[in-house]
Amino acid sequence: MKYLSLPDNATRILPFYLAMEEFAARIIGEDDIFFMWQVEPTVIFGRNQVIANEVNVEYCRKHGIAFYRRRSGGGCVYADRDNIMFSYITRSDEVQTTFTAYTSAVAAMLRGLGLNASASDRNDVLIDGRKVSGNAFYHIPGRSIVHGTMLYGTNMEHMLNAITPSREKLTSKGVESVRSHITTLSEHLSIDIEAFKQHVRETLCDGEIRLTAADVAEIEQITQAYLEPSFLWGNDPRCEVTRGGRIESVGSIYADVELKGGVIHSLHLTGDFLPLCEDAGKAMLDKLRGIKPEADDLRAALDGSDAGQWILNMTNEQLIKLLAISN
Repeated sequence: MKYLSLPDNATRILPFYLAMEEFAARIIGEDDIFFMWQVEPTVIFGRNQVIANEVNVEYCRKHGIAFYRRRSGGGCVYADRDNIMFSYITRSDEVQTTFTAYTSAVAAMLRGLGLNASASDRNDVLIDGRKVSGNAFYHIPGRSIVHGTMLYGTNMEHMLNAITPSREKLTSKGVESVRSHITTLSEHLSIDIEAFKQHVRETLCDGEIRLTAADVAEIEQITQAYLEPSFLWGNDPRCEVTRGGRIESVGSIYADVELKGGVIHSLHLTGDFLPLCEDAGKAMLDKLRGIKPEADDLRAALDGSDAGQWILNMTNEQLIKLLAISN
C-alpha cells in the first residue's frame, strides 16, 4: 500500500480531502492507497442524512465549526486537529471484504503499540471494547473508498453538542456516559500525535506517491462540488432552522428559515421587535426567497433595500448576520 502525500503542509477544509480521495480513486493507478489528514473543527454528515436532524447549525456557527456532507453513508461525525482522519482507496468491489480487511489492518497496527485493539462487526475499531475509530464506505466504478476517524484526542463538548440539534445543555453526567462508550488514543499512549502518525505510516504503507501542484489544483476543482448548497443541503425535506437572539436597539428576534435545495423557501420572524412598514417587509422577504443563506448572496439580494424601514433600528448587516446559516 502506498502513502499519498501532498506537496505542502497546509491545512485545508474537509471537502478537499474528500476530493483527494476521488482523485486518487479515479486518476492514480495504484491498487491500494492510504493517507491521513486533519482539519479545524468540522462536522461531516452522511449522504442520506437530513442536516436539520444531525447538525446543530446554531451551535456550529456560534463556535466556528464548519459542516459538510460526504458522499459515503453512515452517521454524523465531529473532527478537529486532535482527531486524525484515515482514507483508504482500493480496487476491491466487495464492501464487507474491504471493510473487514481495512479495519483488521488498523486494529493490528494498534496492537503493534501494545493496545488491546479489535475490529467490530459494525466496522468500528475498539480498544478494550470502547470505540476509537468509526468508518464509512462508498464505491465508484472499479474502486472502493473507506474513510474514518481515529480519536487521538478531541474536544468532547464540541463533539457532543455540534452533532445533535436542539438538545439540552449536556451535564457532566451526559459527558461521562458518552466517554464510557468511546476512548481516545491519548488515554492509552505516551507518544504524541505526530509519533503516532509516523507509526501508522510505517506500519501500513511501503512506499509513497507524492502529489504535484497541478494535482492539487485538480483536486481543488473537484472540491467545488462539495461546496454547492444543493449538495450540502441535499434533497432534504423542507429543512427548518431557527436562529436568533437579542439585537441591541432592535429587541429579541428569531428567524424560522425554511430551506429547500439549499435556498430560502420561506422566512418567518418572531420576537419583541417593532415592525414598521408591512409593505417594506413583504418586499424584502420576496427578495430573499430562492437565495442561498450565505452572507454574500444575502447582501447582493438586499442591495437597495433598507431593513430599517421594515423593523425599527435594524440594519441590513444585522439581518444578514441573523439569516446567514450556511458555511
